[in-house]
Amino acid sequence: MKKLIVLFFVACSTFSYSQNTIGKGSKMADFGVGLSTWGIPVYGGIEVGVDDNITVGGRLSWRSWNERYFGTGYRHNIFGFSVRGNYHLNEVLELPSDIGLYAGLNAGFYVYDSPSEYSGDRTSGIGLGVQIGGRYYFKDTWSLNAELGGGSSFSSSKIGLTKNF
Repeated sequence: MKKLIVLFFVACSTFSYSQNTIGKGSKMADFGVGLSTWGIPVYGGIEVGVDDNITVGGRLSWRSWNERYFGTGYRHNIFGFSVRGNYHLNEVLELPSDIGLYAGLNAGFYVYDSPSEYSGDRTSGIGLGVQIGGRYYFKDTWSLNAELGGGSSFSSSKIGLTKNF
């Protein structure tokens, strides 16, 4: 499956003339939506290059969903803040400049907001996770991004846009 994803990005790169530069001082902002078992997450974040191929940053996320619990309907929200670090694999894999692949770790805090009369198990807490993702630069400073993650309430499948500054 990994080879198929890389081949797709390489095939798409023949139609683009964008630049993907990750280095000290580079900045990017991303936003999008995701998939999870608890509603549709909406996220936004920033990353800053701290060295060649390494970025750190933060993300805010929110999701909302309805649940029936012992015959009563409840509406829940999760608000999250996470810090993250990524290693960008372009140089190691010798990828074209319009493709960006990365892998990293995240940690943060999430807050469940459930009605006070809800007696189910929803507690706030710390989350730890991993992510792997890719970007396809369709313009010099804009890209489509996709990310898979696991291990925490911040992590899920995500798709969105990234703006490089």
